[in-house]
Amino acid sequence: MASILKVDTIQDQSGNNIINENADTITIGASGDTVTVPTGATFSAPGIANTPAFFVYKNASQTINDVTTTKVTWNTTAFDTHSAFASDKFTVPSGQGGKYHFTNFIQVNDADEVIDRVSRSWRKNGSQVAVNDMRNTSANIVTRNAASSVILDLSAGDYIETYIYANTTDNGTFIVYGEAQYYSYFYGYKLIE
Repeated sequence: MASILKVDTIQDQSGNNIINENADTITIGASGDTVTVPTGATFSAPGIANTPAFFVYKNASQTINDVTTTKVTWNTTAFDTHSAFASDKFTVPSGQGGKYHFTNFIQVNDADEVIDRVSRSWRKNGSQVAVNDMRNTSANIVTRNAASSVILDLSAGDYIETYIYANTTDNGTFIVYGEAQYYSYFYGYKLIE
């Protein structure tokens, strides 16, 4: 036989609310309380997730001209929870504004061993908002690997892109390396606040 207990509030012996329901909002505990989920128990919160989220990468290399700031193209999508990544940029979906964490890892190669400087920048709505710059201290650099992360407060419709700039000592071209093994990638997700 099933039993149903109907209450709006459950209190401890001192009269402090433990659980309260008011206007379709359930409050567990009070300010300063610690809510513990026991070992072996499972806490399910389907409405709480780090989404929208995406992960894109290059499965083919991109040739970049020396001393030219160029948008990095991302030609393969591993996942995109809200179909918000298109045309090499992430656009915040409607109703999904908030703080976002983004990371890119870019491998730059130059067969002539002359990479002197590499900069990766983040652009929000076309304007640079963060940059990560690396300079070499020795000659004969063929490959540079670098990760760059940023947290941005975004509104619906804002978009984020990644750009690269490099200086080679022979004024030649270099490549942003891409293969199926995630040599160069870009991901992001909304932070839970």
